[in-house]
Amino acid sequence: MGTFRALLSEQGTDRKVTSTVQELDDSRLPAGDVTVKVDYSTLNYKDGLVLTSGGGLVKTWPHVGGIDLAGTVEASDSPSFKAGDKVVLNGYRVGELHWGGYATRARVKGDWLVKLPEAISTRRAAAIGTAGYTAMLCVLALSKHGVTPARGEVLVTGAAGGVGSVAVAILAKLGYAVVAATGRPQEADYLKGLGASTIIERKEITEAADRPLLGERFAGVVDTVSGVMFARALAMVKYGGAAAVCGLAGGAAFPGNIVPFILRGITVCGVDSVMLPMAPRLEAWTRLATDLPLDKLDAMVVDKTLQDLPALAKDILGGQVRGRVVVDVNA
Repeated sequence: MGTFRALLSEQGTDRKVTSTVQELDDSRLPAGDVTVKVDYSTLNYKDGLVLTSGGGLVKTWPHVGGIDLAGTVEASDSPSFKAGDKVVLNGYRVGELHWGGYATRARVKGDWLVKLPEAISTRRAAAIGTAGYTAMLCVLALSKHGVTPARGEVLVTGAAGGVGSVAVAILAKLGYAVVAATGRPQEADYLKGLGASTIIERKEITEAADRPLLGERFAGVVDTVSGVMFARALAMVKYGGAAAVCGLAGGAAFPGNIVPFILRGITVCGVDSVMLPMAPRLEAWTRLATDLPLDKLDAMVVDKTLQDLPALAKDILGGQVRGRVVVDVNA
């Protein structure tokens, strides 16, 4: 029996979470039929919740967070995987109900793993992570609802964040005119580098008139924010357009109404990445290998270690993390 290193989180009586890097015995690994040597994890908004308060997501403490992991299969009792396979895991409540990727070793169910396309390394798979995989699902949803580049501009809200950054890069490569909305105007050059055609400040949307319908501008929307941002953006979607919604950084509720749906025939596509069946997961990862410019992905990345995560958790909840954080769990 060996050991592995992990960022172990404990919740105190005040609900505050304290996390420290510790050496743990392999006997503490959870049940599962595949053991993965983890190369990299990452940081998502949900990880920030787990590392600061638990966010109501963790039921048993102590806990190892990290909703994403990418690495190499060490041992497998699953017929779908063998030692040496390069794999990625996103969702399935890993890092929440189950121990996740903030460790050098993970034991999981083979049914949760995706074998990586050859074009994507484990580091880039972590850079993509749940955020990038969700962005791809949003782009696929818009495409399936008839939002083509010829239909006009696509708005991406929270554009400098993880989901937003990847969505901008994918949409631009596919030929869409991307309008990137951000509360951080200093990120304009970064967003233009990812392919955004137009940069607008968040307030241009949130401070628009509070009316059920505004001027038709956007063929589609990728919304990571919700709240007032989504309500106003929805009022600007063209007839027959669509919005893919996947986040709630601006709050779960939005002050909207039925009018855009019944007078403009707009579709809202809810995008879930956690419990998504395997077939659309594989479709998303296959498309990421071809539709995400990997040089643009590399430009989004900031490299960090397990020790950096507690401080970064507060930053991501405050909207202060740009692009994607890749966590080298072995550093």
